Amino acid sequence: MSEASNGAAISTADRGRRYDIDALRVMAFSLLILYHVSMLYAQGESWHVKSPYQTEWLDVPRLLVNQWRMSLLFIISGLAVSFVWGKVSAGRFAARRIWRLLLPLLFGMAIVVAPQCYYEALSKGLIEPGFLRFMGQYLTFQDFPGEAWAGEEQIHWTWNHLWYLPYLLFYTLLLIPVAKLLDGPLSGFRRWVRSLRSVSIIVVPVVPLMIYGNFVYPRFPYISHALLDDWYAHAMYFTFFLIGYLIGRDAGLWAELARIRKLTLALAATCFALLLLRVELMPEEPSFIVEQAGMLIVYFNRWLWILTILGWGHQLLNRPMKWLPYATEAVYPWYILHQTIIVVAGYNLARFSLGPVVESSLVVLATIGGCLLIHDFVIRRTKLLRPLFGLK
Repeated sequence: MSEASNGAAISTADRGRRYDIDALRVMAFSLLILYHVSMLYAQGESWHVKSPYQTEWLDVPRLLVNQWRMSLLFIISGLAVSFVWGKVSAGRFAARRIWRLLLPLLFGMAIVVAPQCYYEALSKGLIEPGFLRFMGQYLTFQDFPGEAWAGEEQIHWTWNHLWYLPYLLFYTLLLIPVAKLLDGPLSGFRRWVRSLRSVSIIVVPVVPLMIYGNFVYPRFPYISHALLDDWYAHAMYFTFFLIGYLIGRDAGLWAELARIRKLTLALAATCFALLLLRVELMPEEPSFIVEQAGMLIVYFNRWLWILTILGWGHQLLNRPMKWLPYATEAVYPWYILHQTIIVVAGYNLARFSLGPVVESSLVVLATIGGCLLIHDFVIRRTKLLRPLFGLK
């Protein structure tokens, strides 16, 4: 298993192999690929490029996964950290994380993300065709026409879907002093978290989310992925990252998640049904009570789906699987590559009027095939490229 097997760039093998965490990591990033493909076809939602075959029927499945998909990834990253914390010094741990996350981020921004920017500006009619000319401007930090991509003016480099990497690096470095406190004066808090069972494990984590919803979200209602002004996202994602770290090595808590998995699934399905009703029935100016009830539905829905996925994953996936070692290594490079391939394929296939089924199928096949070929035949076999995509 590669130490840099995902955005967390950490192997769980050193502290007792947790196949379920590795498998959930692979599945979560696979879902991310499908979600980004759906961005081509989601009606009423802007993206880097759009297909002419946009539809509303994607709204419900997108709402379902969008409530918890990134929170789940940060929990998984926190889980991964929990299995290696203490194995090396804090300084060496920080240096490894910076190397494994910052180097792929910078390379990704300079090279991998660039075609997304090119095709987005091209689709808006803001630049003339010519990718090499574009790269000459992009790599030399020249200005582009206003709102060339992502609605920003005079932007140079951008991280687009790679925003997960600087956020994860920030949270990992922030966790180091927190982890030292949890090993010492705050060890009682860690034991308390791991002692949560039944109703308390469902209810307690929702409390900080409600606090963020009432006091942080009103000031920072837009998740920008820009790092410096994204405080609602930071409050939420770092909390999930910390939860992952806290619960990682507690066998009793994981047994409890597996035990209540049917209950959490039923409650999650119920909360999602209520969420759909909330979207349809919430008045434009709700009362305080109605607003708080709506917020509770949102956060319980998010947390219950995460509990459900962790519980069922631990029950069904914590065993060796032949495909898992390869997939574990492939996750990080595929994550870096996938959105660029989606944008390139989506833009070029849209010109042929193939119909929604054929076009979307070809985009998916091109994304999977492109990631497979580039990872298997180029990245894995080239020593210079391996660290640029997070591999040893």
